[in-house]
Amino acid sequence: MQRRTVYLETMGCQMNVLDSELVLGQLRALGYDPIADMTKADVVLLNTCSVRDHAEQKALSRLGSMKKPKGLRPDIVVGVIGCMAERDPDGIFTKMPHVDLVCGPAELNKVPALIEEVQANRSRAVALSQSLSRKSTPVQRALEYDSVEALDLSRRPDPDAPVLQSYIRVQRGCDKFCTFCVVPFTRGAERSRPASQIVDEAKMLADRGTKEVTLLGQTVNSYVNQEDGKPVRFAELLARVAAVDGIQRVRFVTSYPGDFAEDILAVMRDEPKVSSYLHIPVQSGSDAMLQRMRRQYTAGEYVELLDKAREYVPDLAIASDFIVGFCGETQADHEASMKLIERCAFKNIFVFKYSPRPDTVADKRDEDDIPDKVKRQRNNELLALQERISTEANRQLIGSTVEVLVEGYSKAAIKAQEAEQSRGEEVTWRRSDQLVGRTHRDQIVVFTGGGGNIGRFAKVRIDAATALTLHGTLADDASDDGTKPPMADAPLTILQPERK
Repeated sequence: MQRRTVYLETMGCQMNVLDSELVLGQLRALGYDPIADMTKADVVLLNTCSVRDHAEQKALSRLGSMKKPKGLRPDIVVGVIGCMAERDPDGIFTKMPHVDLVCGPAELNKVPALIEEVQANRSRAVALSQSLSRKSTPVQRALEYDSVEALDLSRRPDPDAPVLQSYIRVQRGCDKFCTFCVVPFTRGAERSRPASQIVDEAKMLADRGTKEVTLLGQTVNSYVNQEDGKPVRFAELLARVAAVDGIQRVRFVTSYPGDFAEDILAVMRDEPKVSSYLHIPVQSGSDAMLQRMRRQYTAGEYVELLDKAREYVPDLAIASDFIVGFCGETQADHEASMKLIERCAFKNIFVFKYSPRPDTVADKRDEDDIPDKVKRQRNNELLALQERISTEANRQLIGSTVEVLVEGYSKAAIKAQEAEQSRGEEVTWRRSDQLVGRTHRDQIVVFTGGGGNIGRFAKVRIDAATALTLHGTLADDASDDGTKPPMADAPLTILQPERK
């Protein structure tokens, strides 16, 4: 019997990356093989993002490219999953009539059944989480969340293909209701998973070869779950996961400034496995903008938090998010963001041009009054400033030796191998042995070394630096047996997804 194929493309945040991994695991168990060519797949799924209009337009463009293949092969199942499916299912079907199914992020455990429904009845299938509303009682929410948890608990990594790095979801949803953000409307209310489930998942992943886990939540530091009548908060959860044998590095994203407690910083200081890295979005350096965004803290309070964090963890690397061109943003507001970047010395930042999101407070209340030309200019100015800061900081590391977890082959190495294969040449590896890894502070390091280094911690001497990447030379050769495993069998580097 010929096996079926699935193409699954992920857009958006780390949550979507994990969701796609879990959905793909379910489909593999049902006999589907992943395929790289969407036009040849039996099932095509796009895991979508609604945080910015650009993300939705990109998804619509990708869906549009399936109209012709679907016309030639009507039996192809085309599906939209994730936040865009939850936010605008009717709009998707109207704009893309060749789409067969839509499924919201809280119903992804139903994707296999939806596919079967389409294949059996040749009719559209829909699963949305509109029942996950704040009007539900606590008991109703618990039951609803238990059904969603089936997806996370169904994770079954292949022991023959260990994954070096893995995400673990610790909570779903968000209760902040920032005026610009659509996440509470697409992912529902904030719900934290039981700590015991999270620790068991970390143990299972460690048994399968995972060395680094990233704990995920929309506001991960606000995690709290009742256990034996007592609250387990994020600091305790972080310490429990770090104590799991086999897990050698623990990260967490994304943190909300207004909920950050010092007990988390104490665990980061005392537990060597916890990465010296925080992603903690500020969005603006202007108090007026923060108030209009309903961010529940001031720029001064944000700076105090970062100063306190660096007292606990002196080598701490911090990343942040900024929105430019939010409703009513003045030049003075923009300059306040510039000053904040100078003051905080971030490792890196993610900058986004504001785009109105339907149903948010800002879309209903405020005028999108900043011209796109001004948004682009302010976007570029923040990035240019951060590039200078990052370059200067990274150059100070030249001559030092850092420890990296070797994740796999670099993009340049993969391209070199693909080019040789496309010419029908035997891969020489002379140009294809460039490796990539990350430090304890989440710095990207590229260096030359044999395939035997993949999956181990290696010492790398830094020889050069750019704003985003450190370049170095392998300082030790332990565990490098000189083997050159095929690219397809190497652990995949977890790339930085789009940020909210």
